Amino acid sequence: MKFKTFSKKQLTLLTWWCHSSKYKSSDAVICDGAVRSGKTLCMSISFISWAFQSFHNQSFAICGKTITSLRRNVVTPLINILQPLGFVCEEKVSKNYIDIEYKGITNRFYLFGGKDESSASLIQGITLSGIMLDEVALMPRSFVEQALARCSVDGSKFWFNCNPEHPFHWFYIEWIKKAKQKNALYLHFQMADNPSLTAEILKRYESLYSGTFYERFVLGKWVLASGLIYPMFSPEKHIFNVPPKNLSSFYVSIDYGTLNPTSMGLWGISNDTWYRIDEFYYNGREKGISKTDEEYYCELEKLCGDREITAVLVDPSAASFIECIRRHNKFRVMKATNDVIGGIRRVSDALKSKKLMFSSDCVDTIREFSIYSWQENCKGDVPKKENDHAMDDIRYFVNTVINENTDDFFVISTTR
Repeated sequence: MKFKTFSKKQLTLLTWWCHSSKYKSSDAVICDGAVRSGKTLCMSISFISWAFQSFHNQSFAICGKTITSLRRNVVTPLINILQPLGFVCEEKVSKNYIDIEYKGITNRFYLFGGKDESSASLIQGITLSGIMLDEVALMPRSFVEQALARCSVDGSKFWFNCNPEHPFHWFYIEWIKKAKQKNALYLHFQMADNPSLTAEILKRYESLYSGTFYERFVLGKWVLASGLIYPMFSPEKHIFNVPPKNLSSFYVSIDYGTLNPTSMGLWGISNDTWYRIDEFYYNGREKGISKTDEEYYCELEKLCGDREITAVLVDPSAASFIECIRRHNKFRVMKATNDVIGGIRRVSDALKSKKLMFSSDCVDTIREFSIYSWQENCKGDVPKKENDHAMDDIRYFVNTVINENTDDFFVISTTR
């Protein structure tokens, strides 16, 4: 793989640590901003180059939200770049590290996932000469601070990159706003900083997002969410009266409540589009009568009819109802992935690209889309906990089944 060109900002990221750079005395580099700007790729190359220029037989860490996303978004592309350049990469998948050798110099790079508060314990005890944190805004503060504390070798440096979140996010307050105080080089990336993106591709990416996510992922701003959560939902674009005849791969997604509403959605796919063909929605508080797990299970069977269901995805906190479904031994039941903000972003993407369609019979879903909104005057992105039950089951479905995971990838120009 050969690179045709880099932008000025990408070149700064690639070389900031070099002896001739005016930024060489910085202790850290922070890159934030738009998606598709090439910041992850350039940071990965720069991090490895710096490690081999500065150290031998030392340990480093590369961190992502999860080991899986880290390997997909960072490690695999990086190895594909390094090997043709003469680097020898020996990955120990079971032990989560990579030994890299170049011209007699060898260093070890450990891989860590920082997905929740318990992750901090995974990185305790190790001594590092440097660390790169990809998607740092998605990691808990406890993990990041424990990871930084591991870098006790003289000359060690920190490498951060992320897409923007809300302006009360701890990383924005403690690192981006205090970059000079922490002796960190701060580089803010926009899509235009990736010269490999054509005008047509830029236009396509700009049309992918709207509202808050447009401001964050296209304009690269740390802004608060406001107003409707799904302003891109349109009855004209997203509602159908008659479903396609060739639907397959049926799923049911469920947000379970006792007094709060229970919402179930039946899904099938046709030509890469998922159709919500029917729903069940029951509000025990409004009706004055709560249903039992067995009664809800009967409603599930009615919703499915004689269709072969691939899986039933249930609110992971609904332990008793999950067990009820398992006891009947008719449906494969799975705990749904409950990632709120990431899930909202994925649903937004799916709506924007028309990969989700809804039957006109799904009246409660349509109603909730029109009023599901963000809390006002809140320090962070917090949806209002009302009119959100169909919205939650839709998010479970998208998180668990579609999960396009477009949070972070890069585009480069190459010649072969």
